[in-house]
Amino acid sequence: MKKIYDSEMNLTLLTDFYELTMANGYFKNGFKDTIGYFDMFYRTIPDCGGYVIMCGVEQVINYLNNLKFTDEDIEYLRTRGFCEEFLDYLRNFDFVCDVWAIPEGTPVFPGEPIIKVRGPMIQAQFLETMILLIINHQSLIATKANRVVRAADGRAVMEFGSRRAQSAQAAILGARAAYIGGCVGTACTLDGRDFGIPALGTMAHSWVQLFDSEYEAFKAYAKEYPDSCTLLVDTYNVLKSGVPNAIKVFNEVLVPQGKRPKGIRIDSGDITYLSKKARKMLDDAGFPDCTICASNSLDENIIRDMLLQGAKIDSFGVGERLITSSSHPVLDGVYKLVAIEDENGNIIPKIKISENVAKITTPCNKEVYRFYDKETGKAEADVLTLVGEKIDESKPYLLFDPNYTWKQKVIENFVAKPLLVKIFDHGKQIVEIKTAEECKKYCEEQIATLWDECLRFEHPHKYWVDYSRDLFDEKYKLLKEFSSKVNENV
Repeated sequence: MKKIYDSEMNLTLLTDFYELTMANGYFKNGFKDTIGYFDMFYRTIPDCGGYVIMCGVEQVINYLNNLKFTDEDIEYLRTRGFCEEFLDYLRNFDFVCDVWAIPEGTPVFPGEPIIKVRGPMIQAQFLETMILLIINHQSLIATKANRVVRAADGRAVMEFGSRRAQSAQAAILGARAAYIGGCVGTACTLDGRDFGIPALGTMAHSWVQLFDSEYEAFKAYAKEYPDSCTLLVDTYNVLKSGVPNAIKVFNEVLVPQGKRPKGIRIDSGDITYLSKKARKMLDDAGFPDCTICASNSLDENIIRDMLLQGAKIDSFGVGERLITSSSHPVLDGVYKLVAIEDENGNIIPKIKISENVAKITTPCNKEVYRFYDKETGKAEADVLTLVGEKIDESKPYLLFDPNYTWKQKVIENFVAKPLLVKIFDHGKQIVEIKTAEECKKYCEEQIATLWDECLRFEHPHKYWVDYSRDLFDEKYKLLKEFSSKVNENV
C-alpha cells in the first residue's frame, strides 16, 4: 500500500519546474558533472523564539532512497519540450550525492547549515524543493510543539490537530514532528501504527448526545473502558451535570471493581474557572487522583495564562494552533549554492549578494561546531568553519559576531562537537533511521543544554552563531572582489 505521506509514493516531480529547466540547461552547457555544494539554512526563528527544532530527516532519507524518474514522468516531461538526450539522462538517473544533516531533535539557529549536499549540479540542485518542503514543515511544527510543551510546565500535552491540518500529509507528519518536539502522544491513529507514537483519545460529544441521558452515556463508556475511563463533561453543563454524573458513574461502575477513573476532559467555557470548581468537586468526592484535561483551541500563550490564573489542569489537548503553527505558519528555510569544484577538485566558493544584508549567503564548504562548557554542559555558541579546520580545545577561542565584529567573547574550558552527520555517501544511505521515540528523547536532552535565557518566550537571549576567522576572511574576500567588479562597471 502506498503511503501518502512517504516516498513509497512517487514524489520525484514534486519539485519547482525551474529545477528541471535549470537541469536541462546544465546538461546542455556542460555542467552535468560539475560538483556543487548546497546548504539548507533558515533565517528567522518563528514566534520570535530562541531556536528551531530540527525535524524531518527521516522523510528526507526516504525521499532520496526512492528518487527516480518513471516512464510516466518522462512522458510528461517530453510534452514540455525537453530534448531526448536529457530525458535519457533522467530515465537512467542514478543518485550519487553526499548528504549531511543535523540530527532530528537538535535545536538549530539562523544562518547555519542544517542540511548540506555535495554532488553533480543537476542532482544537487534538483533536491531543493523537497528538502525545503520536508524540513521547513516538520521543523516548524516541532518548534511550535516544544513551545506549547514548555508552557505546560511539566503537564502532558497531546497533539489533537488531525482534523484541522492542511492536508493528510501535514496531519501525519505534523503529529510526528509534534511528538519529537515534546508531545506525549497524538490523536492520529496512523502515527501510532507507522511511527510507534502513542495514539490517544476518549470520546466526542456525539457519544454523549446519542444516549438518552449524559448519565447513561458515561455509564456505558465506563463499563466498556474501566481501565482508561476519561469522560467528556461539557456537553450540557460542566458543573451542574457533567462532573456530578461523572462522579456518580465512577462510584457505581469503577469503585466496585476496584478501579479508579483516569480523568475528565473540559472542551469549552471558561476552562480555568471550571477546572478549579471541578477539581474541588472531584476531591470532595474522593477522587483526587482523577485528572483534568483541557482542550479547545489552545496554544502556548493561552496555556501559560491559564496556569498563571491557577487552573487545575493536568494535561492539555492542543490541536489547530499547533498542527498549523497558526501564530507563525512558515519557516523561511532556503537552499543555496555555496561552492563548486573545478576540474582538479579545488573548491571554489560561491556567494549570493543582496542589498538586504540578511540575504547575503555564507560561501564555502562548511562544518558546524557547537561549543559546550565543560563544567555546566551548557551550549555556549555555534561556530561555522571551513571543512578541515581544527579547533584546539586546549586553548582559548575567540568568538566574534560576523556582522558586528566588535562583539567578541573569549571562551575557555570547552568541548567543540561537530553537528552535521553524513547520511548519504555517493548516493547510499549510511546511517540508521532513528525512531520517533529516540528523536524525542534526544530533543529533550539537547534542549536541556540551552541556558534558561534562550528558553524565554519574550525577548530570548540571542544565541551566538559565529564564523571562524578563516571562513570570515573567505566571505569578505568575495564581497570585496564583487564590489570591485561592480564599481569597475559603473
